[in-house]
Amino acid sequence: MAQAVSAACSVSIGYASVERRSDPISQSNRFSSCAAVRGNGKWIKPGSSSMTWQRQVMKASSVGRLHVVNSASTEPPAADSGEKKSRKRKTGRGSRIIGTGSAVPAKVVTNDFLASLMDTSDEWISTRTGIRNRHVLSEDETMTGLATEASRKALEMAGVDAADVDLIIFCTSTPDDIFGGGCLVQRDLGCKRAVAFDLTAACSGFVLGLVTASRFIQGGGYERVLVVGADGLSRYVDWSDRGTCILFGDGCGAVLVQAAAEGESDGLLGFDMHSDGYGSRHLHACFSVTPAPEESGSIAGRAVATPIIMNGKEVYKFAVTTVPQVLQAALQEAELSSDDIDWLLLHQANQRIMDAVATKMHIPYEKVISNVASYGNTSAASIPIALDEAVRSGKVKPGDVVATAGFGAGLTWASAIVRYG
Repeated sequence: MAQAVSAACSVSIGYASVERRSDPISQSNRFSSCAAVRGNGKWIKPGSSSMTWQRQVMKASSVGRLHVVNSASTEPPAADSGEKKSRKRKTGRGSRIIGTGSAVPAKVVTNDFLASLMDTSDEWISTRTGIRNRHVLSEDETMTGLATEASRKALEMAGVDAADVDLIIFCTSTPDDIFGGGCLVQRDLGCKRAVAFDLTAACSGFVLGLVTASRFIQGGGYERVLVVGADGLSRYVDWSDRGTCILFGDGCGAVLVQAAAEGESDGLLGFDMHSDGYGSRHLHACFSVTPAPEESGSIAGRAVATPIIMNGKEVYKFAVTTVPQVLQAALQEAELSSDDIDWLLLHQANQRIMDAVATKMHIPYEKVISNVASYGNTSAASIPIALDEAVRSGKVKPGDVVATAGFGAGLTWASAIVRYG
């Protein structure tokens, strides 16, 4: 019996682990002055009966592992038996953006190239939209690959290791997998302990993702959240329809949002969000169902994505009306005015929309961040791509107040007033 229970026990006194081989009876006597011994999955405290104490230690030692906490220790040590040590979450904290990144496909489609395919011209497209080029995914490129690249750049700028990310919010309408792309990004980045999920809100997705990240930090005690905006709408347009195909490009942008340190103010100063499902008739890309041939023996039809359908005039009116309103609401929550804005960063849908919003809000053109000419409308990716470029060029600096708003399919529209850095 003594040989059966005598084992090489991993003993942790305080937080220093040592290997010992000894009789468990003598161990129980030696540990009687300790605060507790962990064995066989349970914490054993010394009792009044020395025999009871010895029997408990002997039983625990039969599994070959004892963890001892001395009287100077008030907390159990981190288990070396594969158990994950839980950390107490700190809630009620603000958040701030500490890193940005972006990635776009290599292939560039110019207005002149489109003019060779259909009845249009560079002048016709650029005067109506401000767009001159757009990047388009090739057959061997994926949204997951772009998102991973953009996210890695954001982590590098922030100086944060992938293993330290708690949550990934993948804002997209076009994942590589119909079940979602967030977990694929989590896998390829190596964020082993992060939970990941997709957020679908089209061109408003990134702003909604940013607000969601701040709520997980404030209410859930998360430390670091990666917010990724990514879309590849070029795969869902009718390339013979000049009313839509000229607008869209592909790309990805990411930001690393971190919990504010004690004493630091919240970087999210105010926000406002809205949806109107009745407006979906003006902008949608629905699935149709192809009936199954009777002779095939198939039970159900097959879902097929239809190209993007958009009523441009209605979407324009919607944007120039709702975006100033949603920005004003967020500014009011932040107790700021348009004069306090350092940069206006809108979803890069159309230069005319951005100009109209800036005029309504009395914001000078030189404060408007725009890269729509180079990328077109990249949906959920447009705001983080533009932010990354502005940060890396030195335009947006730590402490700057950035007023941002997304708007698009759903219909959805949302704003966030952010103090960068």
